Amino acid sequence: MTVHFIGAGPGAADLITLRGQRLVATCQVCLYAGSLVPSEILTHCPDGARIINTAPLDLDAIIEECKRATELGQDVARLHSGDLSIWSAMGEQLRRLREEKINFTLTPGVPSFSAAAAALGTELTLPSLTQSVVLTRTSGRASAMPDGETLENFALTKATLAIHLSIHNLTQVVEKLIPFYGDECSAAVVYRASWPDQKIIRGTLASFKGGLSDGIERTALILVGNVLGNETFSESSLYSADYDRRFRPQSAYEEKKL
Repeated sequence: MTVHFIGAGPGAADLITLRGQRLVATCQVCLYAGSLVPSEILTHCPDGARIINTAPLDLDAIIEECKRATELGQDVARLHSGDLSIWSAMGEQLRRLREEKINFTLTPGVPSFSAAAAALGTELTLPSLTQSVVLTRTSGRASAMPDGETLENFALTKATLAIHLSIHNLTQVVEKLIPFYGDECSAAVVYRASWPDQKIIRGTLASFKGGLSDGIERTALILVGNVLGNETFSESSLYSADYDRRFRPQSAYEEKKL
């Protein structure tokens, strides 16, 4: 039997992948993060499936549910919000499953920063502005940041910053970034990206100095960088008529023009 870890996407129920949806539909047990995974996704579970909200469970209890299902010959759909590769607490579960010799698979999902960029209608890497995106967070109760992984160090690159799990530290985030990006650098807060109650707050770093007035305290992403709302960037060479690329050689383009 197998435990299938599935990235359930950022919020909208139709942003789960086709593979993820198919796996949910075949598993007799579903473990899901209750406050972060939309209930609509659970409608894909087969009739009679045992559906368990893991919000009140600790790691031992979650692994026990996986062991119980395995002993009963049942496959498990383990739903995590967003994508599995970042801040999912999946790693510690996989380590336990390896120790128990329980099979597992991983199915990626749409990450929250992608959903936030879509909501903002922007590309996070634009020619002549930045070609890098830093996914980071600030220290919290669950995990402290390792030495060297500071906002100041990342800000030295002038890359686009996607700062997760830090809306409660917004004022401090802004204070740390202004010396590097400047008061007028574009910034945005996207609350519950892709959910029906999604909210977008655009501004500059300076406009966020006093924090937010609408009580947003969780499930929001902070984006900072010159790519936000910028229309002055150069066009890339990718679709340039005189760019000779592997699948569109210049000679072939010239022949078609003739």
